[in-house]
Amino acid sequence: MKKFIDEDFLLETETAKQLYHEFAKTMPIIDYHNHLPPEQIANDINFENLTQVWLYGDHYKWRGMRTNGVNEKFCTGPASDYEKFEQWADTVPYTVRNPLYHWTHLELQRYFDIDSVLTPDTAKAIYDECTAKLKTPEYSVRNLLRKMNVKVLCTTDDPIDSLEHHKKIRDDGFEIKVLPAFRPDKAMNADDVYAFNSYVSKLEAVVHKNILSLQDYLQALKSRHDFFAEMGCSISDHGLEQVYAEDYTEEEIVEIFHQLRSGHPVSHAENLKFKSAMLVFFAHWDHEKNWVQQYHIGALRNNNSRMMKTLGADTGWDSIGDFSQGRALSKFLNRLDETNQLAKTILYNLNPADNELIATMIGNFNDGSVAGKIQFGSSWWFLDQKDGMIRQVNALSNMGLLSKFVGMLTDSRSFMSFPRHEYYRRILCNMFGEEIEKGELPDDKAWIGKIIQDICYNNAKNYFGW
Repeated sequence: MKKFIDEDFLLETETAKQLYHEFAKTMPIIDYHNHLPPEQIANDINFENLTQVWLYGDHYKWRGMRTNGVNEKFCTGPASDYEKFEQWADTVPYTVRNPLYHWTHLELQRYFDIDSVLTPDTAKAIYDECTAKLKTPEYSVRNLLRKMNVKVLCTTDDPIDSLEHHKKIRDDGFEIKVLPAFRPDKAMNADDVYAFNSYVSKLEAVVHKNILSLQDYLQALKSRHDFFAEMGCSISDHGLEQVYAEDYTEEEIVEIFHQLRSGHPVSHAENLKFKSAMLVFFAHWDHEKNWVQQYHIGALRNNNSRMMKTLGADTGWDSIGDFSQGRALSKFLNRLDETNQLAKTILYNLNPADNELIATMIGNFNDGSVAGKIQFGSSWWFLDQKDGMIRQVNALSNMGLLSKFVGMLTDSRSFMSFPRHEYYRRILCNMFGEEIEKGELPDDKAWIGKIIQDICYNNAKNYFGW
């Protein structure tokens, strides 16, 4: 029987195989957006077992398990780690044609050299072998990153975070750059006046100043933006349903902030104006420091209110949204460009129906000052699978320059997710290989190989300045 996931996995032509093995395979990884806990890197922990590194916090797997009829106690509940793994092993055979199936077996191979297919029959042996390895020094989290040839990774951090763990990582002299990213979603969210004021109180404690006015608030946030920069940060990130671009006056935002601090909810229109203004403030600071700003748009979050109340956010109850994106996105980018304060920008789209919209929108603001200044970000979340990657590559190729793309990322909370870079690279090489063999591209493997290496690593290195 042929080995599942052999060396030529997803590579359908001889040219694709050559492009992958000679050009893509050994390129280092820059993972410029993920949700890894910096504390675990700072302390260089070892996970106690396979469940902890593989299932904790992984809402992709939880969704699959729930769909397979697995009780919540085996996902986020009180079941033992091995009981949770048993339920995952029982679910895996039913994930065929879902990217979880490929990712699961890629991860078993790349981290643990296990070629077996995960089933209920193989579960115990796989669990025991992986758990034994995870307890050894060679499988500490820093060594897991080294194993995947990671050179830079960026975590996702709130403005009030102390970044103490980033400091420890830096002071330790760890050769892999672990950098923070400024994620101020809570700082602009006026949906819930109580939650907003609670956040402002936490910010006051961090900056050691009372925040009574909009000016106080902006000064406090700007001081945190400055602090992040001192700690090596050079990127920001925003998770939005849509980009907000309402018209507003400074006087209106001053009054809206006053209402919020007085404990009075604001209207829907006022909320949108406040968010619009805050996005502009953040964008101006990013431009001032030559940061890269990232916008993740299109997620419809927390759809299941019952489970949201029980388990909280980021536990697997989100979906693709069908928001109208074009006009507001254009207005926002143009608002920044009009005063020449549009920083390098990456737009991540969650609804594939908007792929061509994003692919053409970036061309409106690529002004020649920087190669690929405005980027159509990698296929994200529900789209970081084979079909989603191919569709993003095709849209960007047809309407922009794929050759200037800054490449794949994990967007993950798991140290086991880095084979997603390999997955993307294999798909990319297969697409190029097929078109060379069809005569749609010249048989110039040196040049196409260079383009592939640029997409895998070099473009990101140059774009971010790392």
